[in-house]
Amino acid sequence: MIAKSAASAKNPASPFLTTAAVRAPNTMKPAALLKAQEELPRKKAGQSALDTFIRTLIILCTAIAVVLSVISVCSRHWLVADRKLFGLWYFCTLEHDRKPQCTTDFSGAEVDGLYTALVFVRIIATFAVVLAMFGLEMLITSQICVDAYSRRKWAYGSGLILLAFFMTSVVVLVFAIVLWNFITLTGISLTYWSELIAAFLFFLNSISGLHMCSMTTSDNSVDQA
Repeated sequence: MIAKSAASAKNPASPFLTTAAVRAPNTMKPAALLKAQEELPRKKAGQSALDTFIRTLIILCTAIAVVLSVISVCSRHWLVADRKLFGLWYFCTLEHDRKPQCTTDFSGAEVDGLYTALVFVRIIATFAVVLAMFGLEMLITSQICVDAYSRRKWAYGSGLILLAFFMTSVVVLVFAIVLWNFITLTGISLTYWSELIAAFLFFLNSISGLHMCSMTTSDNSVDQA
């Protein structure tokens, strides 16, 4: 007893120091949590604004790609070579001081398998445009009508645009392979380049849209955790 009283007399403030040391971190934690809670809405507001801007840009570029694809599919001429005009729907011959003589009979082009290849290309190009339109519509709907299915609509729309990219690429490649002996850089028309640019935009926007969907899914899982 004498030893305990002597130890307490030598260090009388030790109980108060220990309680203060225990309480100090507890008083600091709520302050840090309050600061984090105050900064969280600002971060979310900045992220939501950037997310909206990127989604709007994806929708705009997809709409441009759809317009370019429609123009190129409806155009008559994709390639000019040796006084001949090749397109998806017509074959034309050029003569001096005369208008182009156009026909749907591709036998005059003297290219084996040209008619069959162009029929295939027409079908694929038409389906690609239709898929791209439906994909664009789903992207726009997911942003206008925000509900529990918005993320799913965005993912489906991006998937349809990715399919449109594959089909448009097939159109460009098949046309180039069939008429490879006639293709020159100066003979390729603007409508063929438009189809090529549309395929690139379809690829870029679909990959970006799917990436945005995966990012939002991971963010939501982190918030729930």
